[in-house]
Amino acid sequence: MSLLAKFERYPLTFGPTPIEHLPRLTAALGGKVQIYAKRDDCNSGLAMGGNKLRKLEYIVPDAIASGADTLVSIGGVQSNHTRMVAATAAKIGMKCVVVQEKWVPHYDAVYDRVGNILMTRLMGADSRLVDDGFDIGIRKSWENAVQSVRDAGGVPYAIPAGASVHRYGALGYIGFAEEVAAQEKALGYRFDYIVVCVVTGSTQAGMIVGFAAQDRADRVIGIDASGTPDQTRAQVRQIVDNAAALVELGRAVRDDEIVINPDYAYPAYGVPSEETNAAIRLAARTEAMITDPVYEGKSMQGMIDLVQKGFFPDGARVLYAHLGGTPAINGYSYHYKDG
Repeated sequence: MSLLAKFERYPLTFGPTPIEHLPRLTAALGGKVQIYAKRDDCNSGLAMGGNKLRKLEYIVPDAIASGADTLVSIGGVQSNHTRMVAATAAKIGMKCVVVQEKWVPHYDAVYDRVGNILMTRLMGADSRLVDDGFDIGIRKSWENAVQSVRDAGGVPYAIPAGASVHRYGALGYIGFAEEVAAQEKALGYRFDYIVVCVVTGSTQAGMIVGFAAQDRADRVIGIDASGTPDQTRAQVRQIVDNAAALVELGRAVRDDEIVINPDYAYPAYGVPSEETNAAIRLAARTEAMITDPVYEGKSMQGMIDLVQKGFFPDGARVLYAHLGGTPAINGYSYHYKDG
């Protein structure tokens, strides 16, 4: 039985996301490890979709039940999460206020006018730019935004950065693990590893709990893109414990089942290295799969490097979780204007 059977879900996605084999990327990396992608970047018709919608499907019922009329959230200037909160608010007929902080030391001339923030505003959200720096924790600017809705006579529903430390924030990716297991049955084989980007933590944390129920949580390789791995690991641990209790997993998740590799987040959150850029170009030129410089580019970089280092045994099947985030690439035009 599903760990999620007792939880209400509001459908925002198309349903199970496709898994595709990536033969040209596999060949480019030597052909000894088979690379697949699960396309959570193609999961919805709402403003280009992405991983945050899986989380929001389990949060929306609570928001509606609370009597709220305004969703309030926070992220960086090019936040995928705030785009998805704005999309969800538009879809369910609520207002939306999002705080967009200067989390990235990046100065492309169009950075605050294209991609995610453009779509967020187009969907009618009140997007407020704030100069504060990067932090995955609870933010004063977000609390101020929540209060501002109350002061204006509205009823806010607060969603933290990435929906991560929300009570229901990990449920969607517990569902992801159950979905993968069902797809594996249909495919006739199992994946040996799952590679996923981790920053605020609930995507990987949900996967860990979901795959822990299948006794293979340690095969979920989190690639840190926060550049603050100790804080990220502590937050993942907290979310894992809370989610495991919430869904009644029935056992504690061990520390060795939480695998986070900190080697690829350099030089900083939201700033791509030359290796990140090379990974983005390789995925684009072999599979026409577009990854972004903040999240997926770094998890792609990590997966490529781990394959090349021999981390995965010959014959392994590796499932790359594509979480979306592609619109952010528009804010990095000077990196990619020549391809």
